[in-house]
Amino acid sequence: MRIELAEKVAVVSGAGSGIGKATALLFAQSGAKVATIDHTPEDSQKTVDQITQQGGEGLVTIADISQPEEVEQAFQKISDRWGKIDVVFANAGINGVWAPVEDLSPEEWDKTLSVNLRGTFLTVKYALPYLKKQGGSIIINSSVNGTRMFSNTGATAYACSKAAQVALAKMIAVELAEYKIRVNVICPGAIDTNINDSTKSENLEKVKIPVEFPEGQIPLTGKESGKASQVAQVVLFLASDASSHVTGTELWVDGGQSLLQG
Repeated sequence: MRIELAEKVAVVSGAGSGIGKATALLFAQSGAKVATIDHTPEDSQKTVDQITQQGGEGLVTIADISQPEEVEQAFQKISDRWGKIDVVFANAGINGVWAPVEDLSPEEWDKTLSVNLRGTFLTVKYALPYLKKQGGSIIINSSVNGTRMFSNTGATAYACSKAAQVALAKMIAVELAEYKIRVNVICPGAIDTNINDSTKSENLEKVKIPVEFPEGQIPLTGKESGKASQVAQVVLFLASDASSHVTGTELWVDGGQSLLQG
């Protein structure tokens, strides 16, 4: 069955690379008009250029998702362009600093929570006036960390931000149901993206637990990470009418990794 998003307007934050890019491209291939929200528009522009080269419609907006005025203006620009918003993929986030709790500074904690949790809240908040007009779908990109896996010692700030995203989704899924807005969460495991390039690790050897999985960490694939395109397929399902009776649900996209390493 081919899933279609024809005539839908979809917004993807952090669409310049990885899961965000794969999802934006798949949305466009499925018929959606795709807008990106990114604080570094150069990479998102490349994604939109690829969409337009393939015959689709795309729009780049610039915003730091932790800043309310910028996020509100981004959604206004998208609405001005296409008149509505049907799908929001709150994908943008950071790994932040991974360190023992005693070594993690309050500023480092605040930065991770500000981008990952506050940014998700603001993305949802400023999308709602447009989604409420006709209903739609919100998908939040969380993680196995903090939801079903707690063995990445030192990832405390990151895991807390990701666990809170799931709580946020479940709370607002009930609140927004009367407007026919569905809210769901994906929890990817090890996916082949560049997010680890921006992870700052500090003194993890002090708290790392010596656990090894000699025959691989992912039951479905062994040592091979998942692909961004595999996650995008799940996001497409949750964005589409194929999941019309699904809300307040998290889906782990990890090949069983979190069951083994939880």
